[in-house]
Amino acid sequence: MVKKLGIVAVSNALPEDITCLAADRMLVFTAHGNTVNAFARNKEIVHTYLGHKADVHLLQPFGDHLISVDSDNVLIVWDTQSEEEYTQISFDKTLFVVSAITHPSTYLNKILVGSRQGSLQLWNIKRSKLLYTFTSWGSAVTVLQQAPAVDVIAVGLASGQIIIHNIKYDETLMKFQQDWGPITSISYRTDGHPIMAAGSPLGHIGIWDLEDKKLVVQMRDSHSTAIAGVTFIHGEPLLVTNGSDNAIRIWIFDAPGGVGRLLKSRMGHNAPSTKIKYYGQNGQNILSAGQDGTLQSFSTTHDRFNKSLGHGSFNKKKSKKKSVQYDTMKLPPITTFAAEASRESDWDGIIACHRGYLVSTTWNYQKSSMGAHKLEPERFHKDRALNVHATAVDITSCGNFVVIAVSSGHIDVYNLQSGSHRGQYGTDKAHEGPVRGVAVDGLNQITVSTGADKFVKFWKFKSKELVHTIPLNFSPSSLLLHRESGMFAVAFDDFTVIIIDTETRRIVRKYSGHSGKINDMTFSPDGRWLITSSMDCTVRTWDLPSGSLIDCFLLDSAAVSITMSPTGNFLATSHVDELGIYLWSNCTLFNLISLPPLPSDYEPSVVMLPGACPVEDTDVIEVDAEVEATEYESPEQLENELITLSLLPDSRWKNLLNLDIIKKRNKPKEPPKTATSAPFFIPTVPGLVPRFAEAPVENLEEQSRVVNLGVLAQKSGFYVQLEDGFRSNNYTPAFRILKGMGPSSIDIELRNLAPEGGGSLIVMQSFLQMIVSILESKVDFDLAIAYLALFLKLHLKLISEEPELMKEATKVMEKLEETWTDVQTMFNQSLCLLTYLKSALL
Repeated sequence: MVKKLGIVAVSNALPEDITCLAADRMLVFTAHGNTVNAFARNKEIVHTYLGHKADVHLLQPFGDHLISVDSDNVLIVWDTQSEEEYTQISFDKTLFVVSAITHPSTYLNKILVGSRQGSLQLWNIKRSKLLYTFTSWGSAVTVLQQAPAVDVIAVGLASGQIIIHNIKYDETLMKFQQDWGPITSISYRTDGHPIMAAGSPLGHIGIWDLEDKKLVVQMRDSHSTAIAGVTFIHGEPLLVTNGSDNAIRIWIFDAPGGVGRLLKSRMGHNAPSTKIKYYGQNGQNILSAGQDGTLQSFSTTHDRFNKSLGHGSFNKKKSKKKSVQYDTMKLPPITTFAAEASRESDWDGIIACHRGYLVSTTWNYQKSSMGAHKLEPERFHKDRALNVHATAVDITSCGNFVVIAVSSGHIDVYNLQSGSHRGQYGTDKAHEGPVRGVAVDGLNQITVSTGADKFVKFWKFKSKELVHTIPLNFSPSSLLLHRESGMFAVAFDDFTVIIIDTETRRIVRKYSGHSGKINDMTFSPDGRWLITSSMDCTVRTWDLPSGSLIDCFLLDSAAVSITMSPTGNFLATSHVDELGIYLWSNCTLFNLISLPPLPSDYEPSVVMLPGACPVEDTDVIEVDAEVEATEYESPEQLENELITLSLLPDSRWKNLLNLDIIKKRNKPKEPPKTATSAPFFIPTVPGLVPRFAEAPVENLEEQSRVVNLGVLAQKSGFYVQLEDGFRSNNYTPAFRILKGMGPSSIDIELRNLAPEGGGSLIVMQSFLQMIVSILESKVDFDLAIAYLALFLKLHLKLISEEPELMKEATKVMEKLEETWTDVQTMFNQSLCLLTYLKSALL
């Protein structure tokens, strides 16, 4: 949409780069290689046109047809719906090489074709007949554009000349000359002003008045590179331009003199990124420094939040007076930077190092501009010719101080608010050689640095005193600190990585596996993972607690920089010769995924970059289908030595001992009033799951007339299963019934086990034997204890009076003590091990 200049839709990816683009009222046509595709609804491919033997470089919609031209000088007319070839025209390369094509308005079935030889040809497509040949202007035709007037065509030449030609009478109406090279694009205003815009390879736009036949204004440096297209929106004073600098801009012509001003723009880097890093704690913005010298912020939620912080410059005021193209004061690209958002509203919160320069610059995120300070050590003011440059920077978590390391081995501290120098580490130098990395912990207590002298040094941040030194076997290349856990990673030139604990100041982990230079590292927010990228085109994820490799994938292009979102949702990567930043989702946040350690000889598979078109390979698909892991199902009990608890909610068993108190508390203040006319109810069986009672089958012939008083005391299903379990020693059915009851039903069932409740001593003895069997199996341990506690509360006096019941109760007590002793032993072993790991210096 031009109003907001936001992305409306994103199409599916194509396997190759798009070489040309065209659209009609229904479809969008693209060409890649020798294939032409038609997109519907700007997303899915609905038509594919196959027939060219060379790369297609020109497309022209033509009513219900599409015209395409390839590099072999073959023109094909397609039926857009049937995808069939309507006609084909071949041109002789020695006489006529097609370079431009257009359809003149009101010319039925006719197209105008331009050539590199400078001549034009008018063809009737329906008859495949050449109607007329226009004389060459001595230069290659680059653009053909229909004018608002009928029969008038604008012809752009490689010499920079623009010819306004009447093709009906073969007359040249006017000529214009631009001195910026070949004409790349032409467009006309259609809102009543006789204005024409023409693009050039230098990024300039010429605005021409067709009535006065003169140049109105020069829009210089509209783009930093060649302009690919200029288009006036129909009926509006708006000009849309795009170029190879990865930018699209909208200019509005509402000022006197015909000068266009920038209304809206969307842009990215026009050179690959050198360093990326998430900014803030919400994980929605990524700072990116590119080889084009700019620092930009990209939003992961919507592109309308993207913004550019500009290009670094020695003198900002002088740079504003000159154009960016001719700015001699601009700084080289940023190599590394650090950012902290805690004081962004008060002063600058970004510090950056520039390639080959000693000066470190500050940047302000809120103002989207370069900051107020350029930090440079005073010791080098007298001799600026020294080959000394800043190598590493870091900002404290409070946002007040910045630490800058240089290639001479010095490390300096500055105040970010005032830009004042606050001291240096070491009496003369911090390291005997270039400093490769520096970081400050989260409490501003310790500063860690490493250099080419093969040492890791710990400094007191406030007093700048050296506290500890760790010698290294190889020269380090970079350092990364995770402030929350106190762990920092050091990458070496031998492609290995070590993890050092700032508390114990010892090496706790060492990882090897990369076969190329390690470009960047990042920690997960919880400090559990370390993710590394290397020139061997792999991205590896290391698990710190287990010390193993848990994920590895291979890319077509090496990742230059990586950063993990503070929320852990995404991993962002930038790659060699790639302008974009790619986001990878963290699958462990969406699914329960097991990450077993990978073997040392693991061969990673190639993974396509996000948004890229996957390559169809049936063999790979078959292999993936065979090795697809099945969903893990947890067994009922992991080990026989472990105690397994039930998955029932606490309300089903935790309040069994307090049912009397609960009933007393819930007793109504007034007795319930009986209904005047009670409705008819179908009898149900008591339980958590309501079930209708089965109607008894009455046999009137065999029914006895003698009343049996024993049927009044009915046996429940639990009671019957206890009797069967006493004979078969299988108590699983009985326990399953009890497990499915609610607290009140369990209380009633256990009360009815006593002789005064209609039960018997044998059934009570059977219940105690059921508890022993559950304790032996160590399954549903919490339920067995709860049921036993309620049973003892209800029948403790009766158990103490009956020898058989006392015998069974003694067995329960012995089994319970034995089980708890085993569990307590395992608890003590685990606690002892954890205490040792926390206190011992490993």
